[in-house]
Amino acid sequence: MQQISEFLMKSLIKKLLQVLLGFDNYLFIFSLFTIYTLRWNKNEGDFLHFLKLVPKNTAVLDIGANIGIMTVHLAKRFRASTIYSFEPIPNNLKALQRIIRFFHLKNVKVFDIALSHESGTIEMVMPVVKSVKMQGLSHVVHETIDELNEGEKFKVKVQRLDEIEEFQKPGFEIGAIKMDVENFEYFVLEGGKELLKKHKPIIYTELWENQNRENCFQLIHELRYDIKVLNNKELTDYDPSEHKTQNFFFIPKVKA
Repeated sequence: MQQISEFLMKSLIKKLLQVLLGFDNYLFIFSLFTIYTLRWNKNEGDFLHFLKLVPKNTAVLDIGANIGIMTVHLAKRFRASTIYSFEPIPNNLKALQRIIRFFHLKNVKVFDIALSHESGTIEMVMPVVKSVKMQGLSHVVHETIDELNEGEKFKVKVQRLDEIEEFQKPGFEIGAIKMDVENFEYFVLEGGKELLKKHKPIIYTELWENQNRENCFQLIHELRYDIKVLNNKELTDYDPSEHKTQNFFFIPKVKA
């Protein structure tokens, strides 16, 4: 009952702020607040650990950059690296670009596209729940995703990671990927298999407990990665009977 009350209160506050500030200003201010307070957020300990694992002087992909919170932390920590941020939802994209300008980040390149296992166009939705726009839950409209499909919908360009020309240049190296695309992760990985085989980046991703997660696990095993979770501040092999989490680290296997 207390959790339901807290959820309703937060939803009411979000609704009021979105109306009073205007949605674009709300996103910008919410992003700023979260960026400045992230290190004290106990729910983001896994991402902060991921920052420690990212190799220096390599490209980093922020797939599902949303309103720029993780992009900023990556760009400020790894100033000698280029952060490639992918965000196709128009309002989120506007907030991301505004945040990049605010922090004067020169090492971020934005792709206003979605990623999948095939290229073309795709429909996405920003869920609206009780008149509250849930930008953090924006996702691809797909037959495998049966939750939170009511809201503002957009047609966006979609591409395979393996087809992005910039990532094919000689000497280009991807060291790490942060991915949060709300139950579409498997299709993103499927569209980037050759890139993953070539670069073997560390991957940090959020996966809900559903078939998408199982498909990701199967594919990532085929690509010779270990599945890890953060437990007592250390990475350990994932045990579904013991670890209840949505945050996973895919670590490339060490060659024998």
